[in-house]
Amino acid sequence: MKSDLPKVAHALAGRPIVRHVIEAARAAGVDDIVVVVGPDAAADDVRTAAGEGVRFAVQHERLGTGNAVECARETVASSEYVLILNGDVPLVLPDTLRRLRDAVENETSGELAILTAEVPVESYGYLETTGHQHVMRIVETKHAEGIDRTEPRLINAGQYAARAAWLWPHLERITPAPNGERYLTELAAMAYDEGTPAAAVIAAEAAEVRGINDRMQLAEAEASMRNRILQQHMLAGVTIADPATTYIAAGVVIGQDTTIEPQTHLRGATTIGPNCRIGPGTDIRDATLGERCTVRYSMIEESVLEDGVEMGPYCHVRPKSHLGEGVHLGNYAEVKASRLGAGTRMGHFSYIGDAEVGEGVNIGAGTITANYDGANKHKTVIGDGAFIGSDTMLVAPVTIGRGARTSAGSVVNKDVADGMMAIGAPARIRSIGEPESKEEPGSGR
Repeated sequence: MKSDLPKVAHALAGRPIVRHVIEAARAAGVDDIVVVVGPDAAADDVRTAAGEGVRFAVQHERLGTGNAVECARETVASSEYVLILNGDVPLVLPDTLRRLRDAVENETSGELAILTAEVPVESYGYLETTGHQHVMRIVETKHAEGIDRTEPRLINAGQYAARAAWLWPHLERITPAPNGERYLTELAAMAYDEGTPAAAVIAAEAAEVRGINDRMQLAEAEASMRNRILQQHMLAGVTIADPATTYIAAGVVIGQDTTIEPQTHLRGATTIGPNCRIGPGTDIRDATLGERCTVRYSMIEESVLEDGVEMGPYCHVRPKSHLGEGVHLGNYAEVKASRLGAGTRMGHFSYIGDAEVGEGVNIGAGTITANYDGANKHKTVIGDGAFIGSDTMLVAPVTIGRGARTSAGSVVNKDVADGMMAIGAPARIRSIGEPESKEEPGSGR
């Protein structure tokens, strides 16, 4: 990969490569997952990429795939069956892994099963099989003479299922290669020679057996995974107007009858409710949206939108924000670490940061909260039903009471009580409807 990051920690459809393998195993019913890592500092990146709910075994010397599995023996000693998966083959499907398991768990099955698909050999090893798809041996392509590497054959995907009682003693019998490494591929010939040949389990899709070894193969896997995710959503009742320009990461949840417009990116732990319209030109990450939301040409990060929120174009909802039911954000509105109550309307070219805004508030165009004094962030509180006039500057910390108002262009640097009015720069506080005096402090009159 020409990278400081371990291969299996690279991102694919918003998840590390190895996490896709782990999630497929979980979905196939595997309840105990062990990841074999190396002894070096890169192992920490792999541990992080693997995520929670897995255990780890350490291969202290890189002595081949057979040795790697042996390193996990003590960790999985109580298991009756063992599923061996390569961390860099991320497109394998849960249904395929279930069939691989069944090939050794059924009473009439053998001791070993090997996942395969008929694809061009390239640098993969390939299977020599009998007419009944029983494996005689695995041939390493680098040792094969006169083979056409573009010819489709049943390749060795490096994914195996085995009975533990058969697997462990046979691992010990693998002959080391000249470089000292011991390879799982020898197990196929052992099983055949003993009269219990391994079963060849053919993957449902050829892409399932493709490993990732460089950035080009990563891009190919990304395209395959992306198409698979889009198809799953469309079959579940989501309209995707232009799949070619739509990116949806693995794990994103979208409700029925929602429409995703072109040039939209949905990332991370994002959940979108039913009957929403998202896009075009929208980027949402780690956010939760309720029903009937409309988001156009906007960005949302790590925030919550309740039902019926409308925003855009060109809005930005930054992390730790919460927009209540029916909130409206106009053009170029920005919200950061704030809560806007139900029915609040925020005009265009406005910024609300570190604020608690009540219900039914009107925030006029050009309003900003001046929440940073150069050293610390301060909070703004706006009560229910308040009316914030256009181009108001709220200098935090400040509280605007329930039903209070500010006039256009006001600079409010002190609290405004319930039902009162702030006018001017700096703002003067008076009752709503009270006429402004002709003689103001500092006029010299």
